[in-house]
Amino acid sequence: MAEIAISRKKLKHNYDYLENLFNQHNIQWGIVTKLLCGNPMYIKEIINLGARELMDSRISNLRTIKRIDPGVKTIYIKPAPRRSIRSIVKYADVSMNSDLETLKLISREAQKQDKIHEVIIMVEMGELREGVLGEKLVDFYSRVFDLPNIEILGFGTNLNCLYGVMPTHDKLIQLSLYKQIVEVKFNRKVRLLSGGTSVTIPMLAKKQVPPGLNHFRVGETLYFGANLFTGKTIKGMKDDVITFKAEIIELLEKPIVPEGTLAENPSGESFEIKDSNYGKTSWRALLDVGLLDIGPDFLIPTDKNFKMAGASSDILVIDLGKNPKKYKVGDFIKFKLKYMGALRLFNSDYVIKKLED
Repeated sequence: MAEIAISRKKLKHNYDYLENLFNQHNIQWGIVTKLLCGNPMYIKEIINLGARELMDSRISNLRTIKRIDPGVKTIYIKPAPRRSIRSIVKYADVSMNSDLETLKLISREAQKQDKIHEVIIMVEMGELREGVLGEKLVDFYSRVFDLPNIEILGFGTNLNCLYGVMPTHDKLIQLSLYKQIVEVKFNRKVRLLSGGTSVTIPMLAKKQVPPGLNHFRVGETLYFGANLFTGKTIKGMKDDVITFKAEIIELLEKPIVPEGTLAENPSGESFEIKDSNYGKTSWRALLDVGLLDIGPDFLIPTDKNFKMAGASSDILVIDLGKNPKKYKVGDFIKFKLKYMGALRLFNSDYVIKKLED
């Protein structure tokens, strides 16, 4: 069977790196756990690191966090579906919002549950996902700040999530200015400016993050050590906290060129044949994982001697060439992962989940 694993030691290494980094800049941060798909074993491991603020986009995952440790602060990180407001108020201490009528419903539900529900108002900064338009922010705030049982914790924004709009010093300064305008107009302190995510971390080293930005929401860089500006690994961090391996279930030397009339495969792919490949053979390994669990583009081979040949719903095919490492049926092929690949694997019921070290 296929297995995905998290290394305790490497996870702690990356956590300690980020904890030290944010402490140096006097920045509060929390961990985005949606990658882990609510797996209690992994959630416990995150909490054991010392994390006291966990964020997720699935209510069921927040419920799991609260069951494991009710004292952990939970944040719901996407606009609230109205039919889920009762559960959001119950399991999320904080939610990110950009819709006035939804906030009114959250206020009513918080009164019913006799709770103060904290809110981060999301601001649109060019990514065109969630967020109140900047020119409407003052009016929006004026309609929200006196809602009963609602406490406005601060403002936030999301970048690099939909169109790939990158954070810049100017954009973060603009977010900081919105905060200052609201504070002056309403004579109220806005405690939190949550404009930082994994993609913003490299800007800290370049001193491009304005002082007012005091809250980061981090997932990908914790799990992959990723510098999302360069596509490389941040110096001092680990890129293999999460690894994946799949078992070889067939290994035969076969022709490189398929035989017969070619059409689109079930995935809609068409293949071109190189004349130079006719008559050649290679060792082809079939792995016990397929498109139902992950796409080949999200896998990073740890062995540079082979390449991806293709995939069907339940089988991944790799070309081992002359098989210089003498793989055999029953051996495992190991991979590092891209973020979306790990997300799909953690969400698959057909992949074994493990902790290592």
